[in-house]
Amino acid sequence: MRRAGFAALVCACGLAGALVAVLAAGPSVAASGTESTPTTTEATPGVVPVGVTIAGLQVGGMTRDTAYSIVRTAFEAPLAILAVGHRLEPTPDSLGAIGYAQNAVDRALTAQPDTDVPLTVRVDGRKVRAYVKTVADRFDREPVSTRVVLRKLKPFLTRERNGRSLDRVEATAAIVAALRTNARVPLVLPFEVRRPSATRRTFGRSVVIRRGQNRLYLYKGMRLERAFTVATGADRYPTPLGRFEVVVKWKNPWWTPPDSDWARGQQPVPPGPGNPLGTRWMGISSPGVGIHGTPDSASLGYSVSHGCIRMAIPHAEWLFERLKVGTTVFIVRP
Repeated sequence: MRRAGFAALVCACGLAGALVAVLAAGPSVAASGTESTPTTTEATPGVVPVGVTIAGLQVGGMTRDTAYSIVRTAFEAPLAILAVGHRLEPTPDSLGAIGYAQNAVDRALTAQPDTDVPLTVRVDGRKVRAYVKTVADRFDREPVSTRVVLRKLKPFLTRERNGRSLDRVEATAAIVAALRTNARVPLVLPFEVRRPSATRRTFGRSVVIRRGQNRLYLYKGMRLERAFTVATGADRYPTPLGRFEVVVKWKNPWWTPPDSDWARGQQPVPPGPGNPLGTRWMGISSPGVGIHGTPDSASLGYSVSHGCIRMAIPHAEWLFERLKVGTTVFIVRP
């Protein structure tokens, strides 16, 4: 009988079966992982009947102490959790789970042969959720959208990168289920892919204005779409250098005299043939500066404006339809 009990102990140590459990959303009765006092203070004499299992673990023919050791050892084994290639091994105790092994053994001693006795498990839901949060904080990643930068005076789009986020609800449910069923096979946590808002494929247009050339270049992604001759600021009123974006678009704008010496005494000009802004205004994020049409086509190709970028009226109307608020505008010196 001892040989049979020892052999059953060796065999049962590697097995884990389904557990019947009680999931508690609040704190468990014993957060430390110890179980309550058995319902009886007297040990049941004899051995577990032949063929009896506890949560799928073979304990038939074993004494009370041997069966208890088998069940506790199987339950206390850490979970195997895989999170984006990393293996985590939290213990049931750290997750607030308690398996009432002694009560299960007591029932097994009086069970009918060849029956399975359930193992009651209590889980502290708050501890599981807190553990899932720490995993999410460690492995979640924000997506990175493509950005346009200037390289060799041409737009260059950086590569985008997907992000990821742990499905906390599903992960919590999966961990609780593993504790309840005593499953110790690797559990792959569910991560959702988070797509960036802008990619190289979806990125729109950008503008490069070369002040020294009096040329405006329109790019779609990294491909040159069209180039225009423009007028830029005179030496006294230079067009600003740097990175800007389109902040406003107006059709048939009014021209309002700016607060500058050169405009002192002048009056607003309504839309029409003589309007200095032509028929389209694309203001950029430099105060008072924009891309606009001009009725003075003879100024194109020269640095004669008061800081704005002048275009032929048909060209300004064409560009207006293709630029959006938020479009990046680079203004460079050469």
